[in-house]
Amino acid sequence: MREITFSAAIREAMVEEMRRDPAVFLMGEDVGTFGGVWGVSAGMLEEFGEERVRDTPISEIAIIGAGLGAAMSGMRPIVEIMFGDFLMCAGDQITNQVAKARFMSGGKADVPLTIRVTSGAPGSAAAQHSQSPEAWFMNVPGLKFAVPASPADAKGLLKSAIRGEDPVLFFEHKMLYAVKGLVPEDIDFVVPFGQAAVLREGSDVTLIGIGIMVRKALAAADALAEEGISAEVIDPRTLVPLDHETLIRSAAKTGRVVIAHEAHRRAGPGAEIAAMLAEEAIEYLDGPIVRVAARNLPLPYSPGLEEFVLPSAQDIVQAARSLAG
Repeated sequence: MREITFSAAIREAMVEEMRRDPAVFLMGEDVGTFGGVWGVSAGMLEEFGEERVRDTPISEIAIIGAGLGAAMSGMRPIVEIMFGDFLMCAGDQITNQVAKARFMSGGKADVPLTIRVTSGAPGSAAAQHSQSPEAWFMNVPGLKFAVPASPADAKGLLKSAIRGEDPVLFFEHKMLYAVKGLVPEDIDFVVPFGQAAVLREGSDVTLIGIGIMVRKALAAADALAEEGISAEVIDPRTLVPLDHETLIRSAAKTGRVVIAHEAHRRAGPGAEIAAMLAEEAIEYLDGPIVRVAARNLPLPYSPGLEEFVLPSAQDIVQAARSLAG
C-alpha cells in the first residue's frame, strides 16, 4: 500500500492495463500532447505513442462512436469525455448504439468500452461545466455505472471496467482528483462491480453517499457522533449494478436512511435507490427515506449562489438529526 492521488490512481490503472493488454488504448480531447485537461493522462503519450494515446476532435459523438467501433472490432478502448455536461452530445451513440449492440446482435457483439466522464462542480465553472450526469442514462439498459470516491476504488473499478465485456460509464468528480489515499501496489488489484463498501459502522442512521458526497457523509458522521447519533456510512461504488443486499441490510439495522449525491434532487440517482429500499425494505424503516442533493436549479457561477445550490455535510447532519429525533 502507498498513498497516491485519485488522478494518479486512474492513470496507474490505464497504464498498467495498456502494458498488460495491447488491445487497450486511450482517446479523447487533449489526452495526448496536453496530458489531459485535468492532467490525468500526463506522460502516457511518451510511453505508448500516438497510436495508443490519441487526441480527438472536439466531438463527443465522434469519440463515443469511434470507441464503439473499436470495441466491437476486438479492441478495449478507454475514451475520455472532458466534461460530463456534454455527454448528451453523444446521446444517440450511447443509448441507441453502445447500450444495445450486444442485444441487437443476438449476443454476438461484446462492447468492452470504458467511457471516463468528469462530473461535478469544480468551483465557479457555471451551469454548463458543473453538472453531475450520473442519472441521465440510468434508464437505459445495457450500461454499467461506476462512481468511485477514493483513489483505491478509482483504480480498482477502472481496471474492472477495462477488463470487462460491457460498456461502462465511469464518473470522476473533478474535486476528487487531488484527494490522496492508500492504494494497493498489486497490478491485478481490482474492485468488483456491484459490491458496496461499508466505510463506517453505525446503529442509528444509514448515510448512503455517492461520489464526492461519500466524503461529506463521513464528515457528517463525525459531527453526528458528537451529538450521540451513530451513523453508518455506505458507498455504493457502482450504481449499475447496485448492491441491494448491503443497502437493505444497513437499512434494517438502523431503520433510517439518508441518501446524498451532488446530482440534482429530482430524478437523481438517489431516487432509484430510495425506490428500491421502499420496495424491498419498507418494513425495516422507522421514517421516510431522505434525499440530500443539489437544488433543482442550474449551477450558478457565483460562489455564494453555487454553495446555496450544492449539498453540504451540514445538510446531511440536519437530515440525519431529523430522522433520529
